[in-house]
Amino acid sequence: MGYETVSAAGGLATEPFELTADFYQEPHAAYDRLRARGPVNYVRFPDSSTGWLITDYDAAKAAFMEPTISKVLKSPGARTALAANGGGNNLANSMFKDMLVFYDPPEHTRLRVVVNRAFSSRAISVLEPRITEVADTLLAELATGAADRDLLEDYAIPLAVTVICELLGVPDQDRGNFRTWSTMLVSSDHPNDVRMAAVQEFVVYIDQLVNAKTAAPEADLLSELLTSGEGEDRLTHRELISMVFLLLVAGFETTAHLIGNAVATLLTDNKSRGALREDSGRIPDFIEEVLRYRSPTSETTFRYTTAPITLAGIDIPAGELIVISVAAAGRDPRRFADAHQVDIDRTDNQHLAFGHGIHRCVGAPLARMGGTIGVARLLERYPDLELAPGAEPEWRRSYVIRGLTTLPVRLRH
Repeated sequence: MGYETVSAAGGLATEPFELTADFYQEPHAAYDRLRARGPVNYVRFPDSSTGWLITDYDAAKAAFMEPTISKVLKSPGARTALAANGGGNNLANSMFKDMLVFYDPPEHTRLRVVVNRAFSSRAISVLEPRITEVADTLLAELATGAADRDLLEDYAIPLAVTVICELLGVPDQDRGNFRTWSTMLVSSDHPNDVRMAAVQEFVVYIDQLVNAKTAAPEADLLSELLTSGEGEDRLTHRELISMVFLLLVAGFETTAHLIGNAVATLLTDNKSRGALREDSGRIPDFIEEVLRYRSPTSETTFRYTTAPITLAGIDIPAGELIVISVAAAGRDPRRFADAHQVDIDRTDNQHLAFGHGIHRCVGAPLARMGGTIGVARLLERYPDLELAPGAEPEWRRSYVIRGLTTLPVRLRH
């Protein structure tokens, strides 16, 4: 497979590839067209902002590791890049700028060390019995209602919300607000001022929660983060708020939509479902294939070039926005054979759903465990689950999250 001849950066900048509103429903059609042009393309996103979208697997890995591509959202260079490309200028004046994902080393290194211990595979493994218990409780509740249910609303979302909120110590009565704030934050359906208002409400709530845990620590991750590190290594109050903000949103959204996307895949893939019926031990392999084929994250968060670079043979000036599509990279035919097909027997499935390099998702072990347990318990209880009659899946309008708005199913025992 070869690429078409692509123009130099300056030429592409005058005629960006238009990503229209239907991009949210059929992104892989757009990725395929872009990939035919080249590994990196100058595009106009549906919100009218412009930037360089990377759809090639190798180019994505290179961009993740490129030191002159920065994530420091509060820097003067970032503000200039956002303004020049019509990006979300409100982001530079909000709590986003203090989040772990918007730092470069050495600040990023210091913050990352604090959360790595809490989110290591060993630390997360102790949650397995509780995640299983929550899943079984929700499934028992499903059995008492109608046969046609929204599996996102009644299973995947409450499972993910319960797990991340219990982990961080969010009281039961506050979890509904948390979910509303999180959903609004990652949606492209709401104007920036509405989204920023939700962010501010969320931040005020987390500030109050941090103060409460400071006064009366409990056996939860937030209380642990309050005491992690010594001296300069300890999180500041603002850093702690931003850290909790990130962990709540990322932990909930990723796990909920990994489960939803996995179930949506099984509803149309009888071969995979048959394989999992024969051997439930293959579910972790299936989850990895879902992460490649239908990643719950689609495009990465903000990056910009601090100097002119050449990426995959494309010259990109300084001060340009860079967006890496991990969803597109997962179906790059140069890297994955039969990339648009689900294959749980796929070997060397080194997808990029959780990123790569120093910004690799710290919550990956939790998302994998939640996804594996969520799907395993569901299939054990409802092996003949099917799509509800007349249901047409609709995908959320979001750059960052790839997930369904609803998942109507018919429960068959």
